[in-house]
Amino acid sequence: MANWNDPNMAASGFGTARPAEGAVDAGLRSYMLSVYNYMASGVLLTGIVALLFSNWSGAPALLFGPGILKWVIMLAPLAFVMVLSFGINRLSTAAAQGLFWAFAVVMGLSMASIFFVYTGASIAQTFFATAAAFLGLSLYGYTTRKDLSGFGTFLIMGVVGILVAMVINMFMQSSALSLAISVIGVLVFAGLTAYDTQKIKSMYFHVRGTDFVGKSVVMGALNLYLDFINMFMFLLRLMGSTRN
Repeated sequence: MANWNDPNMAASGFGTARPAEGAVDAGLRSYMLSVYNYMASGVLLTGIVALLFSNWSGAPALLFGPGILKWVIMLAPLAFVMVLSFGINRLSTAAAQGLFWAFAVVMGLSMASIFFVYTGASIAQTFFATAAAFLGLSLYGYTTRKDLSGFGTFLIMGVVGILVAMVINMFMQSSALSLAISVIGVLVFAGLTAYDTQKIKSMYFHVRGTDFVGKSVVMGALNLYLDFINMFMFLLRLMGSTRN
């Protein structure tokens, strides 16, 4: 977990602390606003692509047909996440930004399938419920003085457990296990939203004034994007009304 203490705010003397604190606050607000703008724009782009692709007559064949393109569409987002996560130090800021937008597009292609499974009204209701929950949880992560770093390992283990359970349920086809996965998934990604927000806030003090700040914004937006999308998908499995 990044250190929350800013060394530039440790200056002695009552008169010198205020300008430094004000400068840090302004820089932090600008940094977090950039993260949220990227994240929200990525979610919006994904939604537009998903809606447009679902209205294309050839989409059902690609998404549900036997061809290899179905697997390409499903796995392409994971490939982009891996490249960004493990290659961020070697990428330029422009390249990282380009990969983020490309990821949002391919994620939209992958998520177009929900429009064939769930009703439009239930998708909209779940989206707004997720947005409200995300805002509250992220605000908590940003404002709380409690150190959430201790929850990080537990939450990551939760994600791994969910993935394992989902693979097992592909063979078991248990409705009870599916319900449990969805409930736990919502809780885990709700926790990750607060945890990642605090981590992104802390990261600002390590990257400000460096060439890495632009890439840090992209990675912060990617983390919050994934938290939002996963929470949305698990909530949709709980709240969504399927098409007859």
